Amino acid sequence: MSRHSAPSTQLSALSSERGAALVIVLWIFILLFVVAFDFSASVREEGTATHRYAQETEGYYLALAGFQQGVYELLKLSAKTGQVAVPAQGEDLFEGNWKKGTLGEGVYEVRFVDEAGKINLNRITEDTLRSVFAHLGVEERQRNILVDSIMDWRDEDDLHRLNGAESDYYLTLSPPYTAKNGPFDSVEDILWVRGMTAELFYGRGGGVGLREIFTVASPSGVNLRTTTAAVCVALLGIALEKCRAFIAQRAKLSEKTLNDLLRLLGIADDSLIRRQVMFANPTVITVEAKGHQADSPTERQVKGVIRMVGGDRGYDIIRWLDRDSVRDQRVEGALGRQEG
Repeated sequence: MSRHSAPSTQLSALSSERGAALVIVLWIFILLFVVAFDFSASVREEGTATHRYAQETEGYYLALAGFQQGVYELLKLSAKTGQVAVPAQGEDLFEGNWKKGTLGEGVYEVRFVDEAGKINLNRITEDTLRSVFAHLGVEERQRNILVDSIMDWRDEDDLHRLNGAESDYYLTLSPPYTAKNGPFDSVEDILWVRGMTAELFYGRGGGVGLREIFTVASPSGVNLRTTTAAVCVALLGIALEKCRAFIAQRAKLSEKTLNDLLRLLGIADDSLIRRQVMFANPTVITVEAKGHQADSPTERQVKGVIRMVGGDRGYDIIRWLDRDSVRDQRVEGALGRQEG
């Protein structure tokens, strides 16, 4: 009995060893499969990122090409005067539409905005600022906070208006900062002001936002020759449909004068609004350009604010945004601090 049990025990032990080895081999294969799968996914991600980066780079240089083409068009119209002559009839560069061009297999688009067609945030009076927010439908409590806080931000003292804010308020926020106590350097700076919201600045649901209405780079007065329907609504309180009709009628006039445009808007000669508007050729212009390869969804956009100076210099760049985005990343963290 013992003679036969010994080989049997050896066979059982050998089978157990083989089973354990098989399990170990299977675990090794599983580990190798996981490592190989992870490596393959990593390679795919790196390849996708590299391809996206290449498309974005191509889009950036196409956008730059569009910007330069736009500046060239302005220089042809400005000649040596430093003012861009708006044609009496025909295509108007400042109608707000994107104008498309091609470069090789790439596509760029460019559009022009006359900064004088907007409301200057640093020059607007308190009463007019209050009217603008009322015309835009901002409720009274928020309107009072915004107006007083903007005026406090602009003035040189640390005295609070009734609903305003100075540095002692902003220093309690996270992150803390101080009031400018001076003119706004850019329209985006209004996002730091108490009461401002992303929806109001960028537009609710894709609508018109304050960044399309205000500027810091224009002379006094809104240029009726190039203003937009959105600015027309904000400044004059006229219905959007009527403002759009005004823009369409303005384009049909063979000869344009300030009186002609005022009549189209139904503004009387003795109106206070007349003191807030003007009629001039553009001199400070925003050139927006975007570019992408024809078969690529990846797009880059740039923006430059330029002042036409005429002569050999042609123009000066006042401000440059190398990556114009829908939202200003500097202020994303600060938007949550606003009071309701």
